[in-house]
Amino acid sequence: MRIVKYPHPMLSYESKPLLKIDQTVRNIVAEMFNLMYENNGVGLAANQVDLPYQLIVVNPTGLREKTENEFVFINPVILKLKGVEEGEEGCLSYPGLRLIVPRAREVKFQAINLKGELNTYFWKGFEARIIQHETDHLFGRCFYQKAVASIGDMDVALAQMKEEYDKRLAEGQEPTPEQFAENVKKWESERV
Repeated sequence: MRIVKYPHPMLSYESKPLLKIDQTVRNIVAEMFNLMYENNGVGLAANQVDLPYQLIVVNPTGLREKTENEFVFINPVILKLKGVEEGEEGCLSYPGLRLIVPRAREVKFQAINLKGELNTYFWKGFEARIIQHETDHLFGRCFYQKAVASIGDMDVALAQMKEEYDKRLAEGQEPTPEQFAENVKKWESERV
């Protein structure tokens, strides 16, 4: 498992609901947390690791040892947004890119946890920003699409990421559009 980088097609893919929670899903969650921590993140959506499911892992502290702050959100649905504030965001799929993005200050949302329980959450501030950012990923929306300002040159950073992606594609390290389309068909027929 690896974190895919812009402009990988999975970052534009609208993820599908996860239909069951089993050991495979638990293993995926453990790997996602490991990747998130190894890359100094606070949240990671399944499509960022090339999986088509509505699954997010979050630890607002970003600290591996703070397991009490770990959350797993399956099939999250944002119910209510309140207030707006601008804040700086980065993204593991857009390394080095820092943007100012407006987000709701408060969020009410529902999600299923790893035990299969549906819970309602009320998050504010930084935590609210994380869940909005990660939920956007699940629906193929990326934070740069909502940015109002860039810290550095966004166009140069995106062009450089695309150049690196194209090189990996030419070397066979990324799926061709045809391979990606085939993978999507397979995923949609075998939904977990």
